[in-house]
Amino acid sequence: MTGITDILSQSVVVFSQNYLPISRINVRRAVVLLLAGKAEPLQITENASFWQVRSPSMVLEVPEHIRMKFTGTERIWKVPRVSRREVLRRDHHTCLYCGSRKNLTLDHVIPKSKGGTHTWDNVVTACSTCNSRKGDRTPQQAGMPLSSQPKPPMHPSVAFAEQFWKDHQFDDGTGWDG
Repeated sequence: MTGITDILSQSVVVFSQNYLPISRINVRRAVVLLLAGKAEPLQITENASFWQVRSPSMVLEVPEHIRMKFTGTERIWKVPRVSRREVLRRDHHTCLYCGSRKNLTLDHVIPKSKGGTHTWDNVVTACSTCNSRKGDRTPQQAGMPLSSQPKPPMHPSVAFAEQFWKDHQFDDGTGWDG
């Protein structure tokens, strides 16, 4: 039998009014949102599971997914400026040329001397060895392909939503799986 402490620490996916997954919270927080009328249960599959939370006066069924009924004004998220810290975070502290996680530096894909800019799509994480080897050349000229293309970081909610739908590709029998 599962104890109440175990249940309250389980996670619930929270969707916006527009049905975009925005975060993951614990059951305890979901109970508060449901009882306060700020969220409503959301069933996105026929056999979605739920947890029963009992009190002396009521039984509450908390689903795996809830939808916010209303939200405050949306916070404006700005793409952070290009910095060593943010580029390392985006690239998971890994050299995009060889995969090393040691002696990391920043590299301009198109060198600044060749007209390259200090922008999200031109700055990558590189180990000092790869950065020296590439030198003042493009990855193509140096024969050093990037493991992924650099791009600006995503808003945390967008990144969460993208990952959620990748993890939950539903097949409803129509042949379409998201």
